[in-house]
Amino acid sequence: MSAPGVPPAKRPTILDVARLAGVSHQTVSRYLRFSGEGLKPQTVARVSAAVDELGYRPNLVARSMRTRRTGRLAVLIPTVAFNPARMLAGASAVAHEAGYAVDVISVEGGAASRSARLSDLVEFGQVEGVLSFAPLDTEAVERMPAATTVVIAAELDDEMRGIGELADGSAMTEIIERLAASGHRRFFHVAGARDFASARARREIYLATVERLGLESVGIYDGDWSGESGVAAVATLPDDAPPLAILAANDLVAAGVLAAVTARGWRVPAEVSVTGWDDVATAPFLIPALTSVAIDLERIGSDAMRRLLAAMRGEEAELHDGPTSRVVWRASTGSPEAPPT
Repeated sequence: MSAPGVPPAKRPTILDVARLAGVSHQTVSRYLRFSGEGLKPQTVARVSAAVDELGYRPNLVARSMRTRRTGRLAVLIPTVAFNPARMLAGASAVAHEAGYAVDVISVEGGAASRSARLSDLVEFGQVEGVLSFAPLDTEAVERMPAATTVVIAAELDDEMRGIGELADGSAMTEIIERLAASGHRRFFHVAGARDFASARARREIYLATVERLGLESVGIYDGDWSGESGVAAVATLPDDAPPLAILAANDLVAAGVLAAVTARGWRVPAEVSVTGWDDVATAPFLIPALTSVAIDLERIGSDAMRRLLAAMRGEEAELHDGPTSRVVWRASTGSPEAPPT
């Protein structure tokens, strides 16, 4: 900040750099645009020294008006919440590595509201590309000018519920198969709310896998993702339910299951195996440590951003191979002990 009465120092211009380096302003412009490529080494050295001495920084606003490049990308999400934080971290890391700044824009309302905000971004040339983690009005997107690339990688719906890869329930198959191989024959699923695609997918896979393997399903309890629903689910089980494997919709539900199972005097995992989903930071520190499903949210975000950058360049995106989720086996699961005779 300048002292009172003292005018602020004038920001150095490309002409100032040219005068100090003893070259034309066109040479300085070429140095800035192409990192000195094609210029003589001594010229590059003089311009570089002048830039450093003057503390020159390009005027990005003016440059974007001339070149239509802003160096900025936008990521659209439904509402500001914790859920997309890791996906945003993955997306931002890829964008920053490619030299872009990222604006995260949360828009209230549904696909139409987000599409209207997107139209503003495109019309005024504020960003070079847009990645949306939520659904957009595809017809509105198709009517937009091609100057700004838009990629829809919808992973969250308007209510921040997981869709796309976040709704992948394939890990449920691995859980049931391994527990069956360890001796479990009876299973119980504490499901999430049915208005979530992820809950519906896990429910369907649970039923299909139990039937395919000839196992017994004690039932499905429709919960609400809370620890209380885990407690309530266990309360519905008969006293002779063990040996039993309880597959919870998420780790919070599983924590409620563990508390309720322990209160009923059932031993984990000797009589009851318990699994969760999401592999939250506290899962390894529950007693016993909770078997859970880890979802690589950073990878989902980074792959989505790679698709955007590739589309902007007219290239094929190089994405990760393999599933985005994996089962992390811990002490809450094991072979059931034979019931006393």
